[in-house]
Amino acid sequence: MMGDRLNGQEALFYNFSLDRFVPDDHILRSVDRFIDLESVRVRLKSFYSETGRPSVCPELMIRMLLVGYLFGIRSERRLCEEVHVNLAYRWFCRLGLDGAVPDHSTFSKARHGRFRESDLFRQLFDDVVETCMAEGLVGGEAFAVDGSLIKADADRRKGPTGEEGLPKGKTSRAIREYLSTLDDTAFGAATKVTPRHLSEADPAARYTSAHRGPGFYAYTCNYMIDNENAIIVDVEATTAIRQAECTAAKWMLDRTEERHGLYPARLAADTGYGSAEMLGWLVEERGIEPHIPVFEKGYRKDDSFGRNNFPYDHHKDRYICPAGKELVQYRHASRAAKGGKPDANGFFRYRASKHDCDICPLKLRCCPGQPARKVLRHVHEGARDMARNIAKTDAYITSRRERKKVEMLFAHLKRILKLGQ
Repeated sequence: MMGDRLNGQEALFYNFSLDRFVPDDHILRSVDRFIDLESVRVRLKSFYSETGRPSVCPELMIRMLLVGYLFGIRSERRLCEEVHVNLAYRWFCRLGLDGAVPDHSTFSKARHGRFRESDLFRQLFDDVVETCMAEGLVGGEAFAVDGSLIKADADRRKGPTGEEGLPKGKTSRAIREYLSTLDDTAFGAATKVTPRHLSEADPAARYTSAHRGPGFYAYTCNYMIDNENAIIVDVEATTAIRQAECTAAKWMLDRTEERHGLYPARLAADTGYGSAEMLGWLVEERGIEPHIPVFEKGYRKDDSFGRNNFPYDHHKDRYICPAGKELVQYRHASRAAKGGKPDANGFFRYRASKHDCDICPLKLRCCPGQPARKVLRHVHEGARDMARNIAKTDAYITSRRERKKVEMLFAHLKRILKLGQ
């Protein structure tokens, strides 16, 4: 039988509860069980005036931002509209049916004002990590680190070249922030390379062609995860260059130890972290096993002998050539008095005897056009050797497999949460 006709007449009174209209298996219920934002007011108290009109509750804005991140709502304007009409969002934000939703412009002012000055987002992130540790989700034995490019909201076809620099006299919030951090370590960047292009809208973004296509402005989002359950234990935004990723990894390792007492026994990463300096820092300064492919330059594709054809004798501190002859450390007169210190680039030089090379039948494959063969050894070559040996173990294979969890988290960030730009 056909049901009653719909009637638009409103009732005079309603007995309505938001809690009854939010399903028990809704994701916001799961999140609400574990978040505690009572401390937000205490942390931001000094950033609010005691006089004037009441401000928007910071806990409300944090809850609304969590809704935006969970459901991939990038626009603050659209976020306010969705919270206004969605009952589950209203329940999570503690708004009730008649609670007023703040204007979208309030979020921009809070992000670049109180939230940034107080480092609130970092503190909330640390609270989440502590909760995961309390629930037994973080083992702390094995970590993995990686970085992924995030496109900047800047037109790649506009902007001056790096040599020209930013236009004189032009100012904006983005330019002021960029100039205030313009030094050798800005955003983790330790490079003297002049950027190809600059963006006037977002000069801190780096112009890159890393995807082997048209260049674009980007940042790098760096994750450090605990391999056991793929929990992100630290995050850092840097400029889009390889050197910045290594710097960020050092910052994150130091910070997780300082704030959470986490000290991993091993770290997995890709070849971008396999430089001699990075491996030396991990092994010699931190005592962490590098489950990282070594960044090699000495391999050759032809039939000539590369550096890998010269095994190193640790006991006698010398290399052995394919013909069985020794290459000993060469000490220039200017460095002999310094105890054989490395050169300005951190390398020791090992050289074969000219007499041995002159009569060697392998000379054309080894050092044609040179009086004797030379081999360079970095001051951190011991850490590189350790990484090479670890790469032959079963534990390394396990670490390489677990490292893919970082890629999964980046895919979730970009495809599900829609934060690829």
